[in-house]
Amino acid sequence: MRNFCTKIAGFIIVIFLCTSCGGFSKLLKGNDYDLKYTKAFEYYDLKKYDKALQLFDQILPVYKGMDKGEKVLYYYTMCNYLVKDYYVAGYYFRKFVQTYPHSQYSEQSMYLGAYCYYLNSPKPSLDQESTNLAISEFELFLSKYPNTPKKDTCNMLLDELRLKLQTKSFNNAYLYYKLGYYKAAGIALKNSLKDYPDSPFKEEILYTAAKAAYLYADKSVEEKKQERFVNANSDLSDYIKAYPSGKYIKDVNKMQNNTKDNLTLYQ
Repeated sequence: MRNFCTKIAGFIIVIFLCTSCGGFSKLLKGNDYDLKYTKAFEYYDLKKYDKALQLFDQILPVYKGMDKGEKVLYYYTMCNYLVKDYYVAGYYFRKFVQTYPHSQYSEQSMYLGAYCYYLNSPKPSLDQESTNLAISEFELFLSKYPNTPKKDTCNMLLDELRLKLQTKSFNNAYLYYKLGYYKAAGIALKNSLKDYPDSPFKEEILYTAAKAAYLYADKSVEEKKQERFVNANSDLSDYIKAYPSGKYIKDVNKMQNNTKDNLTLYQ
C-alpha cells in the first residue's frame, strides 16, 4: 500500500511539472503581452530569473518608448546580471543609464555596469580590456555620485583593478629581462614605471632596469662598453638614490663598483 501511494504521489508531481512547463511554453508562444508583463515580474519575484528573462526579452521591444519601458529594461538587465551573464548585463546597464539618466534606477545601474566589467576582468596575463573599462566606469560613477555609500567599495575595487594593470605591465617588461633582451628590458621597465609611478613593483623595476643595463654593458663589444657602462652607472645610481637601504643594495653597490672599474679602463 505504501509503495502504491508513493507511485501515485510521484505520478501527480510529474503531471504537475508537465502542466506547469506546458503553461509557460504556451505563455511564451502567445501574444498576450500584458499577461507576459505581469508574469515576468511574478517570476522575477520568485527568483526564477531564467523564465523572467525569456519573458522580458519578448516584451522589451513591445514596451520600448512607453511608460513601462523603463522598468522592463531595468529588470531585463537585472535578470541578465542575476543569471551571471555579465557581458550582456554590463552592456544593458550602460544603455539604461544613457536612455534614462534621471531614473530612480540610474545610480544602481551605473554601479552594477562598472561591477560587471570588474567581474569580467581576467587574470593579469590576459587582455585587460574589461579591466580598463571597469576602471573608467567606476571613476565615472564616483564623479557623478561623489557621496555614494558605495564610495569605499568602489575605491577598493579600483585599487584591485589598478594593481592588475601594474602587475601585467611589470610582468611583461620583466619577461624581456628573463629572456636576456637587456636593452628592451630596460626600456620596457622604465616605461612601466612612467605609466604607473606609484607601482608596488617600483623597487623591483629600478633594480631590474639597473641590472639589465649593467649586463647589457658587460656583454657588449669593446667599442660599445664605455657608453653603455655610463648608462648603467646612471641607472644604478637611480636605485641607490631611491632605496639607499633597499633589499638589493648590496648587489647594486657591487655592480656599481664594477661599473666604475670598467669606466676607468676607457678613460
